Amino acid sequence: MRAGLVLLCLAYVLSQFFRAFLAVLSGVLERDIGATPDDLAFASGLWFLAFAVMQVPVGWALDRVGPRRTAAVLLLIGGAGGATLFALAASPLHIAVAMLLIGVGCSPVLMASYYIFARQFPPARFATLAALMLGVGSIGNLVASYPMAWAAETLGWRAALLALAGVSGVVAVGILALVRDPEALSGDTRGSVLDLLKMPVLWAIMPLMFVAYVPSAALRGLWAGPYLRDVFALDTGQVGQATLVMGVAMIAGTLCYGPLDRIFNTRKWVVFAGNAISALALLVMIMLPDQNLMLSIAMLAVVGFFGASFPVIIAHGRAFFPPHLAGRGVTLLNLFGIGGVSVAQFASGPLHTAASGAGVLAGYTAIFLLFAITLLLGLVIYLFSRDSMN
Repeated sequence: MRAGLVLLCLAYVLSQFFRAFLAVLSGVLERDIGATPDDLAFASGLWFLAFAVMQVPVGWALDRVGPRRTAAVLLLIGGAGGATLFALAASPLHIAVAMLLIGVGCSPVLMASYYIFARQFPPARFATLAALMLGVGSIGNLVASYPMAWAAETLGWRAALLALAGVSGVVAVGILALVRDPEALSGDTRGSVLDLLKMPVLWAIMPLMFVAYVPSAALRGLWAGPYLRDVFALDTGQVGQATLVMGVAMIAGTLCYGPLDRIFNTRKWVVFAGNAISALALLVMIMLPDQNLMLSIAMLAVVGFFGASFPVIIAHGRAFFPPHLAGRGVTLLNLFGIGGVSVAQFASGPLHTAASGAGVLAGYTAIFLLFAITLLLGLVIYLFSRDSMN
């Protein structure tokens, strides 16, 4: 199982890369195939939409088929196939379809790991293990920053994507060979996602799950690149360096969040405090969007660090799931988390276009405001949630 988890972690490195690499390619894709930032926001939204929609069948497959075949087949077809299509793209439409396929391919890999943690490890260790997997896998976020910018400038973005398609295929075959499915549960295993949605204890958790990942994922995945380029005139390499800082902050935040629930004996207030700080950083970016390059990069890093509460929110909700619905439970929460980013990316493109009529700066300020307001609303609802530490 150890070798299998390592391969699932490598698959998650690819997943993190694919959700974030468009930020540093915005300039070269516009030059080579005419893909504007709004086109890329749409393509990024399709990645998150496909990823989110797939959580329902993935949850069923984890409980019924097992994580080995679920992760391997989808990563091979969607991940390797989508990356190949991206490398051959000749228009923004091709980029959009490729990102949709890649979203399908990446959809099961983290949840396959979380399913194994939920089934084979003590519940009290779930948040730490989930954060460790998320933190290590977030190396892909780093590779999607300056290293990807370097590859695009030296090797060409098409060659880089073809190489990534090959890596995706190899990892998928490795998962099929080395991951072992947990033993089947005995007794009554009937149930569905609807049973989870009927649980009032989850109703105050899901709204924050829907919005908490939005600022860090949407900014790191796309909008940080155009923002830094348009407002501070950074080139592709400099954007890569700046987004690398945010990527490191996201990894550090994830790893720091992991043990905090056990240190403070609360999940609810760890999540609430961190996301409140993230909201404050967004407010600073709204008030001082072009004040200073270092300040903007620092606030992006703060959003990345304190917005990394994803595994703790998953652990908060996971404590209320019956064992036979563990797969569908973690994927349901993941659907809300990734679905929120998808909605935000679809909304942010038209919002940016409309607000930019008042100036370049107004377009990005509107996006920061959207993220701040939705995060604050999610926090207000989350105040009514019940804490969990079992």
